[in-house]
Amino acid sequence: MADTVLYEVSDGLATITLNRPEAMNALNVAAKVALRDAVRAAADDDAVRAVLLTAAGERAFCVGQDLKEHIGLLAADRENGSGQTMSTVREHYNPIVRAIAGAPKPVVAAVNGVAAGAGFGFALAADYRIVAETAKFNTSFAGVALTADSGISWTLPRVIGPSRATDLLLFPRNISAQEAYELGIANRVVPADELRAEAEKVARGLAQGPTVAFAALKESVAYGMSHSLEETLEKEDELQSRAGSSEDHGIAVRAFVNKEKPEYLGR
Repeated sequence: MADTVLYEVSDGLATITLNRPEAMNALNVAAKVALRDAVRAAADDDAVRAVLLTAAGERAFCVGQDLKEHIGLLAADRENGSGQTMSTVREHYNPIVRAIAGAPKPVVAAVNGVAAGAGFGFALAADYRIVAETAKFNTSFAGVALTADSGISWTLPRVIGPSRATDLLLFPRNISAQEAYELGIANRVVPADELRAEAEKVARGLAQGPTVAFAALKESVAYGMSHSLEETLEKEDELQSRAGSSEDHGIAVRAFVNKEKPEYLGR
């Protein structure tokens, strides 16, 4: 992976770190490509059972598109008429969000600072968000005369409701960590100096859990959000059969009966 994004796997946990702290982890082309490839690698690697998505530095998780690079690309587009600049949504942002949300394993976002634009979208695509007390969220798009991307028009209304989501999209503003918790954007808020340790503790705990069941849970929730009750009941039956035939289920039942702590295999 490029050094704009760091990638490490240890004891079943893939840690993906945005690594442009001097630019508030803004996404230039190199960072977008590296992040896309890192998330895909984690999603596809059977040895990875959970993912921790975080960022270097204290000021920002990710402020979205690198506008300094973007303005140069816009100028080049105007000169050659290619219109390639905005293809970054299809080529980079959409695959990143799909890989995060669709990963068959839990994804924890540790939001250490400002999460704006696509950075906000990536955090929302994760399954669990641990947020530093100093962190802030901002949709940002309308502030630069753009519409939503990175899945925010799908995820944000489902987290906080369509009325409040539209408000935050039309009138971008900083949302504090506490407000994010109250809205349901943040699952937990912790002191900034405890964020990394707490996030790793949660992510490593998930990596040691029944990851076959976790994958089914993610699929079940995503399916249920866009299907009827009857269709969802049928889907639950299918997914429960999958989970019930896993080795992890047998391990869990035996451990429960014997009053032992289960040691899951992830299969």
